[in-house]
Amino acid sequence: MKESSNINANKKKWAWKLPFLIFLIAGTFLIVKKQQSIPFQHDKGFIFGTAYSIIYQYDHSINNEIKDELQKVDECLSIFNRHSTVSHVNDNTPTKINDMFTYIFNLSQKISEDTDGAFDITVAPLVNAWGFGFKNGIYPDKATVDSLRKFTGYKNVRIKNGKVIKENPGIMLDFSAIAKGYGSDVIANYLKGKGIENFMVEIGGEIVVRGKNEKQQEWKIGVTKPTDDSLNTSPKIQTVISLTSKAMATSGNYRNFYYRNGKKYAHTIDPATGYPVQHTILSATVFADNCATADAYATAFMVTGLDKAMTILENHPELMAYFIYSDEKGKNAVWHSPALKDKIQK
Repeated sequence: MKESSNINANKKKWAWKLPFLIFLIAGTFLIVKKQQSIPFQHDKGFIFGTAYSIIYQYDHSINNEIKDELQKVDECLSIFNRHSTVSHVNDNTPTKINDMFTYIFNLSQKISEDTDGAFDITVAPLVNAWGFGFKNGIYPDKATVDSLRKFTGYKNVRIKNGKVIKENPGIMLDFSAIAKGYGSDVIANYLKGKGIENFMVEIGGEIVVRGKNEKQQEWKIGVTKPTDDSLNTSPKIQTVISLTSKAMATSGNYRNFYYRNGKKYAHTIDPATGYPVQHTILSATVFADNCATADAYATAFMVTGLDKAMTILENHPELMAYFIYSDEKGKNAVWHSPALKDKIQK
């Protein structure tokens, strides 16, 4: 009798549990179905002198709001905007810096310190002197390089009491190697703030992804194969990497270079020497939790070279990298962080 009583008790217990489970499963199905029925928006435009492409799952386009958010970054960090905060700082015009400027400045200085100055937001005068800014083909001599180095050096600038203090008034700040990544972060955070779970933000090749794509899969991001196609008329994909909830940025010298006396000079300038770097890395792609960090480290690794970049990565388990470099025979070779192994699709 006792066994029969237990069976009846179990039946009664499941009698009220079963409808609840059915309701729960049906509710979950409807939520998923509704989520899948929401369209993906594809917005494009131009900012920071480059193109942006943003794909996100939402019931309508919010491209105007996206433009407004990007404009805030432009008005703060763009050296091409004569009225931006950084332009006023460079002109030594008294100006009040905001939280955005302070955040990017401090992050830049932190990464400069971590990479022994390979990343340096004061290197612009040297970049321009080498002709990459104006493409004038007139290369600086040693005296010119030495004189310009007096106006560079991340340790010669700091923030104090809400103001930028420069050791030399001729020092100029250039956030170009971190601003696009930061812009991608700004839009990613804006989309998350609106409850958008599935999106890809790309500004000039600097990317943030979250959730899944339109095929309900992780986002598939291509890494461009290094070529001597300076106009990028026929880009080829080196590999495809599967990502979600991650940021990615790439820096490469293979589309911006010139030959002199039989040598190939990269567009990346070594702040320590004032001259273009010459080593085997052709492309550095970095993965991080935010795109500003990925952007800055990708630039730094183009300066440090492969061995030092790998040493830095050992001290930063939160970072991953994919390097394309030229081996001893002059052929393209690849090194990537072990954690990327399962993410590489081809």
